[in-house]
Amino acid sequence: MGLHKILKIVAFALAIIGAIFALMIMAGDEDTAQNMSSYMLFIAYVVLGIVLLLVVLFVIKGLFAGDIKKTLMTVGAFAAVIIISYVISSGTDLDLKPFTDKGADVTTATSKNVGAGLYAFYILAAVAIGSMLYGGAKKMFNK
Repeated sequence: MGLHKILKIVAFALAIIGAIFALMIMAGDEDTAQNMSSYMLFIAYVVLGIVLLLVVLFVIKGLFAGDIKKTLMTVGAFAAVIIISYVISSGTDLDLKPFTDKGADVTTATSKNVGAGLYAFYILAAVAIGSMLYGGAKKMFNK
């Protein structure tokens, strides 16, 4: 039996268990609902762990099955974008006083990290849009 078929069976079984718990919560009293909610939360954590484990396994399998040089170049380019974003983010372009007056724990380091994340998003979005435009133009001119 293939892994795909096993995963389908496990997903179906978890869906049935979830539906049974949901019906028990709706039909039961408040104490039953509280107990069932904690069981459902536990099952959700277990399913999340299984999914994360499978994702990591399939990613590692894909890394070694495919072209490792291209994968490492892509990871390197992503790391370069993150580093460049962090370097160009100043963290001092925002007045932090309104945030600290409200009790928020916002520092210049927090502001720098948020700015770096925004710059990384802008760079990656520009690259994605540019590659889509390039691919579309290339397809249009090659016809």
